[in-house]
Amino acid sequence: MATRMDGRQLAGEIELRLQATIAERLAAVGRPPGLAVLRVGDDPASGVYVANKEKACARVGITSLGAHLDAGSSATEVLAAVQQLNADTACDGILLQLPLPAGLDEGPLLLAIDPEKDADGLHTLNLGRLLKGEPGPRSCTPAGVMALLARHGVALSGQRAVVVGRSILVGQPMALMLQAADATVSVAHSRTPVLAALTRQADLLVVAAGRPRMIGSEHVKPGAVVIDVGIHRTESGLCGDVRFEEVEPIASAISPVPGGVGPMTVTMLLVNTVVAWCRRAGVAHDLGDLVP
Repeated sequence: MATRMDGRQLAGEIELRLQATIAERLAAVGRPPGLAVLRVGDDPASGVYVANKEKACARVGITSLGAHLDAGSSATEVLAAVQQLNADTACDGILLQLPLPAGLDEGPLLLAIDPEKDADGLHTLNLGRLLKGEPGPRSCTPAGVMALLARHGVALSGQRAVVVGRSILVGQPMALMLQAADATVSVAHSRTPVLAALTRQADLLVVAAGRPRMIGSEHVKPGAVVIDVGIHRTESGLCGDVRFEEVEPIASAISPVPGGVGPMTVTMLLVNTVVAWCRRAGVAHDLGDLVP
């Protein structure tokens, strides 16, 4: 039976590290870290996500500086809110909560965020830093996956990894992080023929396709480590991209849904914010194993 990779437990451990990091440096910096989650409109799922992020901030000692704009806000109004946060000296991290209401193009708004305050690690400059192996905020979900793998002692050097999904949010940065760890990486997507033939070669299978329960036992090599990034609400409850009940008996380790990657995504958002706070203040931190 596979080891269940508990993201909730690891997220709790990292939150304790963040609490200590902030407490030990608060006097030197003179203010707590600040994270602004900018929400536009009234998407119910976004409301839940923002509330969870604000609760996580409160647990570790980060000030929430976010704003909630009306669904009818223009691109000019959202841009002005971003620029105001860029100039706010109490703000160390900015996240534009997606999806945006219809009619708003996320691209120019994400580019408008100060790259040094890019808490989600998705600015073009920061994706370039990832590609070149330079320090900077990392995309939260794949960074959370890397922390989960490290916590469970999963060796990556020389291993065959397959990432299912090629989004900028998860798939592409995930592949780059695994390559940086010396894994041999393949990226599968909707045009990949005979998906199972490729995924069965994987020592590590990361599934971020956004399709509920698409990966089953026929896709997994016995003994592989399986990371399920997907999360979907169905009539029977929450599920991931992996058919957990089929894959768990043959994998060596697997991340559950919920409770696997999800908690790590929020925690890595906090890590990016605290690291940015330390860098702006010119103080050292001990979080380099999580974000370079």
